[in-house]
This record gives sequence, C-alpha cells and structure tokens, in this order.
Amino acid sequence: MRTIKGPALFLAQFVSDAAPFDNWPAITRWAADCGYVGVQVPSGAARLFDLEAAAASRDYCDSFKGQAGENGITVTELSCHVQGQLMAVHPAYDLLMDGLAPPHVRGDPRARQAFATDQVRKTLLASRNLGLSAMATFSGSLAWPYLYPWPQRPAGLVEAAFDELAARWRPILDLADECGVDVCFEIHPAEDLHDGTTFEMFLERVGGHARCNMLYDPSHYVLQALDYLEHIDIYADRIRMFHVKDAEFRPTGRQGVYGGYQPWVNRAGRFRSPGDGQVDFGAVFSKLTAADFDGWAVVEWECALKHPEDGAREGARFVRDHIIRVTEHAFDDFAAAGTDASANRALLGLGS
Repeated sequence: MRTIKGPALFLAQFVSDAAPFDNWPAITRWAADCGYVGVQVPSGAARLFDLEAAAASRDYCDSFKGQAGENGITVTELSCHVQGQLMAVHPAYDLLMDGLAPPHVRGDPRARQAFATDQVRKTLLASRNLGLSAMATFSGSLAWPYLYPWPQRPAGLVEAAFDELAARWRPILDLADECGVDVCFEIHPAEDLHDGTTFEMFLERVGGHARCNMLYDPSHYVLQALDYLEHIDIYADRIRMFHVKDAEFRPTGRQGVYGGYQPWVNRAGRFRSPGDGQVDFGAVFSKLTAADFDGWAVVEWECALKHPEDGAREGARFVRDHIIRVTEHAFDDFAAAGTDASANRALLGLGS
C-alpha cells in the first residue's frame, strides 16, 4: 500500500482575469496559502500555461515547474477536459460546443475536431516534458442524445457511436504510450464514458489499451445512483486519478435523477463542497489506499451553495484529514510467535 499524495487542487474553476487567479506565480502562491501542495492544470488556460511552448520545450516546462516549486507547489497533472469533449460532438450540441472552441473553428465541426485532436496530442507531449505520468480528459459524446431508449433506438446505433469514438481515440492512446502517460477519462454524465459499462464498451474497442484509464470522481456516481465504492473494487487497476468532489442526491415526489430541468441549486442531485454532501470519503480513501492507488487526491470545487474560495480552503483541510498514512507493519506484530516452517507443521499436528 501507498500513502495517497495531496492535497492538490484542480485550477479550472478558479482561473479568471482577477488577481490572484490571472497568472501562474500568483495562483500557485494562493493555492499554497490555502494549504495545497499540488495543482492540476487545465492545459487550455492560456493565462497560466503556454501549451504550444510546453509541448515543444522541456526548458519551458522546467521553468514552469520551477516557478510553482518556489511556492511549494507540485504540478500533479495536466487536464484537457474541454479539448477531449470537442473530440466527439453530436450535431445537437454543435452550437453549445462552439462556445468552448476558438473563433477560427466555430461553425466547422471538422475543423473543431481537428483542433481538439491537436490540443489533446500536445497536452500529452507537454505532460511528458513535465515528467508527468497521467493526463485528465473527457471522452466526448456521440451517443448521449440517445441515452434514454425512447424513441426506440435502431439496432447498431450505440455500437456505431462507440466504434467511431474508439477510432478517434486509438491514435491518441498510442501516442500516450509513446509518451509514458496514462489517459484518464473522467467518467461523467454527458460523456459517452459515463459509467463502468460504457467504459468497458470503449475499452473493448481499443483492445484493452494499457493507457486507457479512469479519473474517479464519486460525485458523478452519487447523482447516477451508482455504487461508487463497489466501482473502486471493480476498476481499481484502471483508476489512475482521483477528484475529491462531493454531491447529494435527495429525490422527492416531484423529481429524481433527471432533475426536472432545474438549475443546480434546485435539483434533487447537486454538487457540494467536500464534506457537505453524501459521499463517504472515509470509505473512499480507505478503499483507494488498500487498492494501492498511486496518485493524488485532487479537490475539484463545484458547489451549488458555497463560495469557491471558502470551498478551496476547506477542501485542503478535508483532504489532509482523510489521507491515510499507511502503516509499515501489522498492528498485531507485537504478538508474533516467531515460528518457522518446522514449528508450523508441529502446530498443525503434522510432526517435524
């Protein structure tokens, strides 16, 4: 077993044009002041990170890490969630997803996909240059509009969607292998990889690729009424990243999983700051530790109620209090009998 690293903070929800969230030295100083020792960096956040330079230059990456290190901060991983989402967009979402893309590819789905693919590849190259072992992303989604089987789906529709998704990602996974970096898909609603079954469908189509792995975030499982603890038991070998995000699901006589089209604060299922929701993080940290999880506990702040800066500061303490420093010996070693093979046979009545 290993002691989980942390606490770390995912910076995506904090980057802005206001100080101290508008540049790399300032945001890392702020994170350290909140109690963090690591940060997960969105690769498309130009205020913080030059992806083009990082993909091409180890010197740039060394300088980037060095600036964080001066503030006591480690770069834990890069994230390309947005770019991964744009790898596969159903036409129903074209206008919405164009808002996540740069102006020069809007209105052109092929150009948008090519841009996203290039960005994901560069995030892998940058991860290698930074000496990182994992990259976070979304899978994108082609089948999501057909999630509910009404009207009845035509035979082969979902299979065709997953075949295409795998074809788009297989070259990325091969590049990841060359870079020595795991691709960690966040299992997330609105992505085609939104639960264990869909992950398995995808994994089969990429030939069980060793670089195809998971970002585990129990909040998304709470909102799906999925057993987030058994999920660790099933997929421990594929879980390579961990977001510490809480949620609560309180169905009523009026709404349940689908939320009645309500805003987050009024939904039966909503995200909360760590410790304010229903996730049993004591059990989550215990299971991941027992499963020899070799990664970081990364707070992702998303809460329908609490101010983000309060959530960030509380999250650092929350993770620090939940990390289990693994024991170096068994608790009952004091009573060890110190026997050998001959003594064991004698204890069993088998003679010497």
